[in-house]
Amino acid sequence: MPQTVSKWIGRWRALLRHQTGRAGLLIVVGMIGVGLAAPLIAPYDPLELVATPLEVPSAQHWLGTDSLGRDVLSRVIYGARTSIAAAAVSVSVALAAGVSAGAVAGYFGGWIDTLIMRGIDVLLSFPGILVALLVVVALEPGWPSVMIAVGLINVPLFCRQARAAVLSIRHHDYVEAAIAAGADTGYVLTRAIMPNLVPRMIVLTTLALGTAIIEVAGLSFLGLSGEVDVAEWGTMLTVAKSHLRVSIWPALAPGLAISVTVLGFNILGDAMRDLLDPRSEVRI
Repeated sequence: MPQTVSKWIGRWRALLRHQTGRAGLLIVVGMIGVGLAAPLIAPYDPLELVATPLEVPSAQHWLGTDSLGRDVLSRVIYGARTSIAAAAVSVSVALAAGVSAGAVAGYFGGWIDTLIMRGIDVLLSFPGILVALLVVVALEPGWPSVMIAVGLINVPLFCRQARAAVLSIRHHDYVEAAIAAGADTGYVLTRAIMPNLVPRMIVLTTLALGTAIIEVAGLSFLGLSGEVDVAEWGTMLTVAKSHLRVSIWPALAPGLAISVTVLGFNILGDAMRDLLDPRSEVRI
């Protein structure tokens, strides 16, 4: 078995032995599984008007109904698919753009590093929500705009971490050996440097997914997703906020779903940081 594969198998087993890591993994896998299996496990269609509006929880509707008479449980289940998928796409955009920019800045240094990092500083000088609002307004409201906006405000996080990692790696013997052997820049970056960023980026991605779920829900809560009927946790909160004095269930259910999912990603990210960070006291 290749050494790299054996190492990752060892890390996976260590994660399963890690008590809090196991709990976080269970929550994350459970919520993703709920979203994927939504058509099979949801009792009703999320858009179907199935009962009287704002019914309290009952045997037919475990979490009651919303202001239009739609089953809240079904909408929360389908909302897991929409919310987690939107957050995953957003973080993927941030990961690709941020790691690429950070690696180039850290490897080349000089004016390239200055140009990239000053651009990141400019982006960080504005509140994230303001940047997201400007992006969504510029591209017009809709889910693609929301995902791009959330991805953009997370680019600095990945860029700065990738740059710092490359600065610490670029002078290692194996990198210098690759350069001395005549390897081109693309080979050095992709084969010698990037593989060493993987553990750090896995941890950062896991933690960023929790933040992205909140950011996606926040933008959709403000109505920037452009769709008020879609089963998504932030949109559900928007619809429910006008009826809190009558029934709290349409707001409580998606709010708890967001909290539990974000908690799961954060716990999992912390456990993975303990296991993958060489400076950590926890050892695989």
